[in-house]
Amino acid sequence: MNQRELFLQHVAQTSPAPLALEIVKAEGCSLFDAARKEYIDLIGGISVANVGHRHSAVIEAIQKQLDAYLHIMVYGEFIESPQVQYANLLTDHLPVTLNSVYFTNSGAEAVEGALKLAKRVTNRTQIIAFNNSYHGSTHGALSVMGDEYWRNAFRPLLPDVLHLEYNSFASLESITELTACVIAETVQAEAGVKAPSKEWMLALRKKCIDTGALLILDEIQTGFGRTGKLWGFEHFDISPDILLLGKALGGGMPLGAFIADKVLMDAFTENPVLGHITTFGGHPVCCAAGMAAMKALLEEGMIKRVQEKQDVFKSLLIHPQIRMVHSFGLWLAIEFDSFETNKKVIDHCIEQGVLTDWFLFAPACLRISPPLIILEDQIKYSVGIILNALQLIKN
Repeated sequence: MNQRELFLQHVAQTSPAPLALEIVKAEGCSLFDAARKEYIDLIGGISVANVGHRHSAVIEAIQKQLDAYLHIMVYGEFIESPQVQYANLLTDHLPVTLNSVYFTNSGAEAVEGALKLAKRVTNRTQIIAFNNSYHGSTHGALSVMGDEYWRNAFRPLLPDVLHLEYNSFASLESITELTACVIAETVQAEAGVKAPSKEWMLALRKKCIDTGALLILDEIQTGFGRTGKLWGFEHFDISPDILLLGKALGGGMPLGAFIADKVLMDAFTENPVLGHITTFGGHPVCCAAGMAAMKALLEEGMIKRVQEKQDVFKSLLIHPQIRMVHSFGLWLAIEFDSFETNKKVIDHCIEQGVLTDWFLFAPACLRISPPLIILEDQIKYSVGIILNALQLIKN
């Protein structure tokens, strides 16, 4: 059997029609398949490759750590330099109350840890989430996902979870002294890059303070410069009680984290001891890679041009069949009239060497979340392919 046949037979599939592109190389903003065809990557591994694929500093950090050690012991027992130094770098660039980092293997695992921490600290059970939110596919994360289509097949899920309307002031009245935590995406990702008003975010923050509920902000896709600031919450002049990170956190390696005040995080150390543990969370190679990526992001000024590159995209994305372009930094959702139109555009783009896809809760929207290092010429070429696809559909 060839690679494709082996893939279809032995690798678990999550859709009836996987893309099945056989990628053999990735560099910068480009992917290359087995036939050496180049694709401009407008997905960025779903906001993972913010500093580009195989950034030289990331590769160097991985190689250096390989020469030292790989996995040595369950989380939190040994002092491992990559964990310690990366946690220090992260907290140096966060509000003072976000000073304790719990590294995990993924964003979904970070969600699980944060929900446990909120219940443990507050001694409450109610969790509030929002419609059209996405927080991962594990059981706890699925429980707070904001779409019944995705939840229904896996019930029963966590009890005492309430879903509200995002960016609705009326919804905030449901947050009470019974609420352990409110979990929200700073900008809703799979809803098609939907941002709340600053006034609503300030009101949400205040309501949580007034009721003693912890505010968990999911920046798994939003963080690390995607919005034009290092953290999405900086746009709203608030900070969460617990911050969720993933995706770009590992610089291309698997890594997640939830971050809180040490006073809160210490709740995991007793009653019971080992209140949250993980075998591979904060793996030294992943932390070394992530730290190198974050340093490159900051030192090379990648965030400074995010707004400019967003503006280039938006200035060119003009066509009668484009209903709207939702955006927040170098993160856009091009809205068409239907999923069918979107799928035709996506298929044409891939055929012409531009990789993109759609959003879970906004299937009529085309996803753009490229590496932040994407060049203006690559933007112009990609938009040209999208517009050409629309002309072909129209004709």
